[in-house]
Amino acid sequence: MFFYPNERVALFIDGANLYATSKALGFDIDYKRLLAHFRQKGHLVRALYYTALAEDQEYSSIRPLIDWLDYNGFTMVTKPTKEFTDATGRRKVKGNMDIELTVDAMRLAEHLDHIVLFSGDGDFRCLVAALQQMGRRVSVVSTLQTQPPMVADELRRQSDQFIDLAELEALIGRDAGRGPQRERAAPHGGYRGENDPVPYEDDDLSEEEV
Repeated sequence: MFFYPNERVALFIDGANLYATSKALGFDIDYKRLLAHFRQKGHLVRALYYTALAEDQEYSSIRPLIDWLDYNGFTMVTKPTKEFTDATGRRKVKGNMDIELTVDAMRLAEHLDHIVLFSGDGDFRCLVAALQQMGRRVSVVSTLQTQPPMVADELRRQSDQFIDLAELEALIGRDAGRGPQRERAAPHGGYRGENDPVPYEDDDLSEEEV
C-alpha cells in the first residue's frame, strides 16, 4: 500500500459489499482497527460508511454497529430499504447506495488527494475515472482471493492502486477469539437479526448487516 504522508485521504465504504467480501474471506472487520490503520497512512479527512436499513424491523442487528461508528469517527450515510415483488412473485428487498456514494465522492473530491473505495462493484469504474480526471488518486479495496473474485476487473484496472482485503486481515480483522457473531446473512443479500438484541462492546466492531 502506498500513501504519501501528508496527503488528504478519505474512505468511502460500501457497507454491504465490504461485508460480503470479508465474509467470503472468512473474517470480520474491526472498524476501530480499520480507522486507526488509515489514520497512520496520511491525513484522514473523512471516513464515510454507506448502508441501507430496514426501517420496519422491530430490531435491526446492524443498529449497534451503526451507532458505534456514528460516535467514533465515521460519517454514516443511510437510507431505508425498499421492498418489492418481482415478476415471479418473490418478495425482494433493494437498498443500493451507489448514487449516494458517488455524489459524496465528487462533492468532496476538491478537498482530497487520495480516495480509498471499499467496494468491488464495477459500476464505480466511471466514478474512479472521473476522480482521476480531477487529479485525485484512487485506491480500491476488495479481493481477488475468492472464486469468482469479488472485485470487477474493470474497476481494479481503472484504480491507481488495488489493495487486496485479504492482505489487510492481520491489520484490520476482528479477533476470532471473541467468539462467533450472532447475526446471520439473509438470502437477499441484506441481513436479519435475532429476536433478542446482540451483546455489543466498544472493542467488538464487525459488521453483520446492511
